Amino acid sequence: MLNKVYLRIKKFMKDYYKTIIFLIICYFVFTFPLPYYIYAGGGTININDRVVVDGSTDSSGSLNFAYVRELEGNVASFILGNIIPGYDIEKQEDVELNEDETSEDIMFRNRIYLENANQTAIMLAYNKAGKEVSISDEHFYVIYVEDKEEDGLRVGDELVKVNGKDIENVEDYTNEVQNHEVGDKIKVTVIRDNKEHDVTATVKEGADYKVTGVSVSTIYEYKTNPKVELKFKDSEGGPSGGLMLTLAIYDKLTDGDLTNGLKIVGTGTISSDGSVGEIGGVKYKLNGAVKADADLFLVPKGDNYKEALKEKEKNDYDIEIKAIGTFDEAVEYLESLKK
Repeated sequence: MLNKVYLRIKKFMKDYYKTIIFLIICYFVFTFPLPYYIYAGGGTININDRVVVDGSTDSSGSLNFAYVRELEGNVASFILGNIIPGYDIEKQEDVELNEDETSEDIMFRNRIYLENANQTAIMLAYNKAGKEVSISDEHFYVIYVEDKEEDGLRVGDELVKVNGKDIENVEDYTNEVQNHEVGDKIKVTVIRDNKEHDVTATVKEGADYKVTGVSVSTIYEYKTNPKVELKFKDSEGGPSGGLMLTLAIYDKLTDGDLTNGLKIVGTGTISSDGSVGEIGGVKYKLNGAVKADADLFLVPKGDNYKEALKEKEKNDYDIEIKAIGTFDEAVEYLESLKK
């Protein structure tokens, strides 16, 4: 039996070896990496499936994130980027800013950005809905290091103490830095790999005050009533989905149905005061909404809205586009659509 299989494979290889060699060469040629990023229209993510609130009911429609698709830079994607409308090509050198950063550093920072967006959405939605929400704990993470020192701070470090003093807010750290001269070394206690470590940070001259060349982000832990659980992957959500996530949580906390049976896709950051901020990649996200047969696309006011209208007219998209400046505006508009 094995001998027959071997003979068949041997005959196949002999008869089609030129084709096989050609396909192998094509594979390596078209997958050869190039220093580019290719961006294209993405898709949508149903937030209703990712937000779980105790005692909530399902909506008749859906609230959705829109995302941008990024292709690996290789010969094949570069060719596609030049011939397919809606695909854009950017050089890596125009996108990558810090050569010292690792992919793990970038992934950690993106997770923190996602967590920050989620926290703002939870706090704002609960406050707007008149539900109980309070901060139960705080954590301070390093998300960017300008120049890595040999025994210094690293992206992912959680700040615990500075010169032996407990850090209860970010100002405790920055105030201690101001108490030292440029060039001084300060001792910082951090949690790294689940263990405490003492590292050093060098005081430097900043534009307006003394710094240590790092950026720190605060992550809050909330206590809510009713309880809320967000079931997102690390690749889902982020700052640009802030508006839609806030709407989705608010919709589950309140009576009624903001969706009114519509498939609503949107984008825009959200601030603690409810203002909606502009984002990048609007045309790709609009493209994804159209491909997903969305009824309505919510977009930040200003240049984002102008870009979306231009893209709609250019491609003759059949979708309603609404400019949104604040969370309250979004709620008021969606409630006005009730049949």
